[in-house]
Amino acid sequence: MRAEPPGGGARTCLQAQDPVVLLLHDGLDNLSGKTGLAMLRYRPGPLLAVVDPAHAGRSLKEVTGIDRAVPVLESVAAALPLGPAVAVVGLAPSGGLLPPALRADLATALGAGWSVASGLHSRIGDDPGLAALLAPGAWIWDLRQEPSGLAVASARAADLPCRRLLAVGSDMAVGKMSACLELLAEARRRGRAARFVGTGQAGILIAGGGVPLDAVRVDYAAGAVEAAVLEAGAGLGRDGLLLVEGQGSLCHPGSTATLPLLRGSQPTELLLVHRAGQRHIKGLPHLVIPPLQELIAVVEGLAALGRADGLRPRVRAVALNTMQLAEQEAVAATARTAEQLGLACADPVRQGAGMLLEALDGSAGADLLAS
Repeated sequence: MRAEPPGGGARTCLQAQDPVVLLLHDGLDNLSGKTGLAMLRYRPGPLLAVVDPAHAGRSLKEVTGIDRAVPVLESVAAALPLGPAVAVVGLAPSGGLLPPALRADLATALGAGWSVASGLHSRIGDDPGLAALLAPGAWIWDLRQEPSGLAVASARAADLPCRRLLAVGSDMAVGKMSACLELLAEARRRGRAARFVGTGQAGILIAGGGVPLDAVRVDYAAGAVEAAVLEAGAGLGRDGLLLVEGQGSLCHPGSTATLPLLRGSQPTELLLVHRAGQRHIKGLPHLVIPPLQELIAVVEGLAALGRADGLRPRVRAVALNTMQLAEQEAVAATARTAEQLGLACADPVRQGAGMLLEALDGSAGADLLAS
């Protein structure tokens, strides 16, 4: 299911072969640029340059730790000789408003005949000055808009023969998308048929499609997920693996995303994603994250409701975000969590996703039929 560009362009989304320039003004070294940073880590297609005037000329690996040969440039004008086709907004600025410098670079890109992809709440195509610059054959893809033709969910994803893994988090921004994409890459390395359903702006930009869950009215949210899962899962057999990007958290008072994801995807398995050592919701120290055993029980109980197949999906493994720990501390943290929960545990970015995938594979059969 894909959001349609308001510019009436030649096609509806970013494709894997499109040569891209990432616009990351003042976001290359902080969380405001997490969308672009995720694309730098996981987009398989060509990334020709990053635009961030604050770090122009520096090594991408030096600034971000990402080992990818992509130059950091001062402006879109400096990227014009590289022959890109699409400018992608990689920022998530406060309030969703375009910074003036980024808007100026978007104008340069559109004026040069490029297309634009953006996941901001403020739509590029609704900006008269920018929309007027759209060249014939180019497009503006504002992906954060409600898809058309939505219906209320009816548990239809349960009819898919493939296995469906949903990532659930103890908080927002703990690495649910990264865990899914690492599992996707590992499954494909092993010759498994595997696909990914993006549900946030970074995941959708990387995958080229999905459902922008936070742009969908709550009554249709589960139905939007269901439609995206049915589309992505079409043709996947019993051995196929469909990875559904999680959003939000049941532990966060401002999040409503987990329930429609559970309802719409009808998962056969769950992956818990947690940041090592985190005790409370980020920025809300008065809201304690419950013991992970309790959270697992709640998630599994909710996942068993609203189903016609009688399955009770289980949390099969834990993806532990150890980014803030030293190497030996990370090893100890994953081992401790595995022992406490009796589940496979690894940091898929740092330690690889092989153990997590093997835990999922080892769960096939009787466990899926538990009621």
